[in-house]
Amino acid sequence: MRSNLHRLGDRWHLDEVFLTINGKLQYLWRAVDQDGDVLDILVQPRRNKKAAKKFFRKLLKGLQYVPRAIITDKLGSYAAAKAEVMPSVEHRQQGRLNNRAENSHQPTRERERRMRGFKSPGHAQRFLSIFGVIASFFRPGRHLLAAKNYREIMRRRFTQWREIVGMQPAI
Repeated sequence: MRSNLHRLGDRWHLDEVFLTINGKLQYLWRAVDQDGDVLDILVQPRRNKKAAKKFFRKLLKGLQYVPRAIITDKLGSYAAAKAEVMPSVEHRQQGRLNNRAENSHQPTRERERRMRGFKSPGHAQRFLSIFGVIASFFRPGRHLLAAKNYREIMRRRFTQWREIVGMQPAI
C-alpha cells in the first residue's frame, strides 16, 4: 500500500506520546511527513538519547532516504541523537511547528480507547505500525479535493484495498 501512495515528504515531524501498557509507562515514538502520512512508529520504555537514536536508525533504514529537515518538540534527546545519526539535517524546534505530529496521535488514542488498551508493547507495535499506514491510505486530504475527485480517489482506494485483502467486489 505504501508504494501506491505518493512519494513521502522530505520534512519529518517527530513526536512521542506515553502509553500505559499493563500498568507500565511506554513511549510511542511517531514520525509523520509534512502531509500527515505516518512514516514509522516505535514503542519503547524510555525517552532518552539511546531511544531517539534507535528510532532515527529505524526510520532511515525503512525509508532509505535522509530528510531535508526534522521538526520536533524541545525534548533534548532529539538534538543529541540527531547530532550523531543525521548531523547534516536541519533541526527545527520552535513552538507549534510540530502540531502535525501532535495531531497524528488522535486516531491512535481513539483506537486505544476502543480496544481498551494494548496487551503488551509488542502488540502495540504490531498493531500501530499497520494501523498508521491503513488510516492514512483512507484519508486522502478531503479539504484539498473537489467532491468528484474525492469520490473517485476513494473508489480507487477501496478497489485497491479489496484486491490487497482478497475480497470480492460488491455488486
